[in-house]
Amino acid sequence: MSDGTVELVLGVDSGGSGLRLALGAVDPRYPVRTAVCAEPVRTGAAGIDAAHLLEQVLPEVRRLLEEAGPGAVVTAAAIGAAGMATLGDRLRAELPAALASALGIGRLALAADAVTAYAGALGQRPGAVVAGGTGMIALGTDLSTWRRADGWGHLLGDSGGGAWIGREGLAAAMRAHDGRRGGSPALLERLETVFGPAAGLPGLLYPRTDRPALLASFAPEVAACAGTDGTAATILRRAAAHVAEAAAAVCPDPAEHHTEAYEIALTGGLFRMGEALLGPVREELAEQVPQARLVPAAGDPLHGSLEIARALAGAGLRLPLHPALLFVPGVT
Repeated sequence: MSDGTVELVLGVDSGGSGLRLALGAVDPRYPVRTAVCAEPVRTGAAGIDAAHLLEQVLPEVRRLLEEAGPGAVVTAAAIGAAGMATLGDRLRAELPAALASALGIGRLALAADAVTAYAGALGQRPGAVVAGGTGMIALGTDLSTWRRADGWGHLLGDSGGGAWIGREGLAAAMRAHDGRRGGSPALLERLETVFGPAAGLPGLLYPRTDRPALLASFAPEVAACAGTDGTAATILRRAAAHVAEAAAAVCPDPAEHHTEAYEIALTGGLFRMGEALLGPVREELAEQVPQARLVPAAGDPLHGSLEIARALAGAGLRLPLHPALLFVPGVT
């Protein structure tokens, strides 16, 4: 700007395993400064702790602004958070005024992490994204409304996600331990290498508050066995079918919008397990969603937060607003 002000945008990604932020220009061609905060944002009975998020984010933003030089200001921000849809009341109530007061931010979006995953993977184009990690959720849009499938946690869903794969693998190992049909000696061997004697697994697993993460930690062992073990390969094929089923449920119908096809992207650590999972996923998508084209994800949820902030500051946000999924104060 002519008065020396440099307008920047802020993206924040708050997940169960960490808190990251990025500061960049509206023009994506310019460099982005990033920071990783000390710990994940706390969640309590009242939901996501807005004060804990602010006490970590604000010092890092101020530090990055100093690095950006005199005249640097944040004009728009987007904060993506795991649990925003159901636990984000405090964020929606407290962050707009706090960020306006501390940083002068007048344009703000608060988004579920599935939305920032979508924006990071596909930008503001219609389509569908499957985000897989410990859990699994699919989100799709025709740019008029959102469609969601799964993401209901390891007891009610997350079918095909890391915890689901790990649980199925451990169950097959325990069947082998008992001598029951459907067991996998290969997975039993991996169980005992990773966790110790099979009979001790329930005592290790059930008391844990991070049970989904512990289950998911066994998913790579299932993938490692899939090349030589039929039971492990079957588990991954079933996981792939769940992934494609969720994508099919949220992908826009081309017939309704007079278009030939939409794009689907896969994002998250689950899909870094390699061809043992990706091969069956591609086959299942081709069968269940033949009208869609699988494309690489352009970026991750932090990149998606930054893209949403850029849209607020620039040409405009085209992703559909939603009180729980994508909230813009004063607009939603």
